[in-house]
Amino acid sequence: MSAEDPPRSIPGARLLFSLDPAVSYLNHGSFGALPIGVQRAQQRLRDEMEANPLRFYGTGLLDRVVHTRRHLASFLGADPDGSALLPNTTAAVSLVLQSVPLSTSDEVLMTDHAYGAVAMAVRRQCRRTGASARTVAVPLGAPAREVVSRIRAALRPGRTRLLVVDQLASATAMLLPVREIVAAARENDIPVLVDAAHVPGMLPVDVGAIGADFWVGNLHKWGWAPRGTALLHVAPAWRRRIDPLIVSWEQEQGFPLSVEFQGTIDYTPWLAAPAGVFTLRTLGVDTVREHNAALAAYGQRVVGEALGLAPADLPDPGGPGVSMRIVPLPAGMATTFPEAHALRQHISDKLAVETAVNAWGGRGLLRLSAQVYNRPEEYHHLTDHLPALLNEFKQR
Repeated sequence: MSAEDPPRSIPGARLLFSLDPAVSYLNHGSFGALPIGVQRAQQRLRDEMEANPLRFYGTGLLDRVVHTRRHLASFLGADPDGSALLPNTTAAVSLVLQSVPLSTSDEVLMTDHAYGAVAMAVRRQCRRTGASARTVAVPLGAPAREVVSRIRAALRPGRTRLLVVDQLASATAMLLPVREIVAAARENDIPVLVDAAHVPGMLPVDVGAIGADFWVGNLHKWGWAPRGTALLHVAPAWRRRIDPLIVSWEQEQGFPLSVEFQGTIDYTPWLAAPAGVFTLRTLGVDTVREHNAALAAYGQRVVGEALGLAPADLPDPGGPGVSMRIVPLPAGMATTFPEAHALRQHISDKLAVETAVNAWGGRGLLRLSAQVYNRPEEYHHLTDHLPALLNEFKQR
């Protein structure tokens, strides 16, 4: 199947979600969407917690968290004993940054595809320690060999203390060859943090085979877990150095329990997360992935055509299975974060279509997601009205 034709819908899949039928929700990548069965599983846990809070928090909670972590780590090919559950990827990034020693002569290297909040966290930690934050440019659509070459050339042995790289970039939907990047950094003994926020559920992954010092992914996006569920995997050499951002009662246990146990936080998202994986497996993981990737490619094509873009103008994510695609917006439009936010809101208000709009490299990028609840007609609705809306927005 090519992007010329939309994929067949998965029977019954749309009914698994409680999304507003009056809205075309083409932005699963930002906050996900929770299947009804997972919502109910979490609500049962909330009911249990409120029926007897002391029993919920005091009897067997840690065992349940460990059991959940093992289940989710297994799904991702990660070592359960070297992994920890966290609220999200950005929380994990801050945890890693404070655990890697930095001084005034050191630097943290990122690519220009880094997620905005991650880049902010890197810069804040560098300000605190006197280190430098540096960015290497990776052209959109660059082949894997060029990506690795550019990053390898940017590394400064003896000075670069951490490399932060996306596995699948949020703003550009570009898939980076992280296994090869990690190998290149290892040649110079430089640790690597892989931001895989969008990977769990969307792409097959073997975290152990990637070999990164730190790898973190959100399960509340494409893994259908409740929001606030991420898994951080840490290589053995770093586990004793991980110090939680907040000290609580399991501090002396060390990683991962010292990170996971944070008193009276809400643990129900984590404990309900296996229900999301179960739902995904019930539909068929490969079936869902193939459908979503094909529909995203189809949506990119038809929206691109509506904006007068040729196939060569539409960036390829650089690998199969990616269910987010981007469409470059007209030159000069949404080139800053405030402008991008305003355009996204305008599309939502005027068309009842939820998308993502990002400013990257001096260009506005419309990001389209595809999930099992989406239909080709939703992308057609966008194509019917987007050109006129963009002209209207330009004249504001």
